[in-house]
Amino acid sequence: MTITCVIMAGGKGERFWPKSRTNLPKQFLNISGNKSMIQQTISRLEKMVCIDNIFIVTNELYAELLKVQIPHLPSANIIVEPVGRNTAPCVGLASIIIEEKFPDSTMVVIPSDHFIENEEGFINIIKTAVDVAQDNSNLVTLGIKPSYPETGYGYIESTNEVDCIDGFEVHKVNKFVEKPNLTTAQSYLEAGNFFWNSGIFVWKVKTIRSYIKDLMPEMHDILETMVTALSTTERDEVIKSEFPKMPEQSIDYGIMEKVSNIYVIPCVFGWDDVGSWTALERINELDENGNVVKGNTLSLDTKRCIIESNGKLIATLGIEDLIVVDTEDVTLICTKDKAQEIKLLLKELRMQKKEEYL
Repeated sequence: MTITCVIMAGGKGERFWPKSRTNLPKQFLNISGNKSMIQQTISRLEKMVCIDNIFIVTNELYAELLKVQIPHLPSANIIVEPVGRNTAPCVGLASIIIEEKFPDSTMVVIPSDHFIENEEGFINIIKTAVDVAQDNSNLVTLGIKPSYPETGYGYIESTNEVDCIDGFEVHKVNKFVEKPNLTTAQSYLEAGNFFWNSGIFVWKVKTIRSYIKDLMPEMHDILETMVTALSTTERDEVIKSEFPKMPEQSIDYGIMEKVSNIYVIPCVFGWDDVGSWTALERINELDENGNVVKGNTLSLDTKRCIIESNGKLIATLGIEDLIVVDTEDVTLICTKDKAQEIKLLLKELRMQKKEEYL
């Protein structure tokens, strides 16, 4: 059984601005540990497959950066999207390229910028998901058991249909649900059969190709045009011209929400999607006042803050629940409850034509 992995690495990580920038987004930054997030993701997957079986989908801006950060990754395994088109076209493009090289493989699709504490537990669950995906109609996803009523994640509702495979529960999926409000999220937590949508998927290459053909025929036809050029000198040119024609749609909406043979494996392995600055409180040790501090800082009477210095001393006195991040050309100060809205600042910068700060 051949396993291939697809890492989705085209995002801009805008909620981690001003540290995450257009030319150096979050996945290429050292957020936790001593490696960048994508280097950690590669290292994690190499415990299961060799580097030749790992593919990264990104955009033209980051192809060279990938070669610097992951020099042992074959250049042919860097799949460049001409434009961003959400996760369905990303998965579709990766599937035809992998199908050419590893036609019978089982494909693991994973974001580039997630934190996973228990890597051994993660690999064991992925192997179980691969086993479940061997039935040619099965699609598998990992669901994170919620520990609090999070409103920033989508959820997966499971049915009462449960199997035990390799020591793990495997639940039939009832439906995917959008990000809830706090009251709804609390009810999901209490119900016990709702899981955070991790965005990690496992399926056989030929299975996802078949579902794309049935459920996203327009995208399938465009992919087939690309397939005819994969082994020719016109490959890059055809991908560049055809890819932008694909619908801008998520794999959840395009496929997962419309299929009955979907299974979720509930997981507890210390997962975080590191979506915004407040994630640092969940993946780092806090000081005695509940702060996360990094770099040259001096804090007195400072509580529950996230403070990161780029070298210049940041001195705080008598503040609570703030995010303070200093970079070479930008200093961000905002309340933690606005962490999910940092994109509004970027929108305003674009309106003011201050792209140099993006």
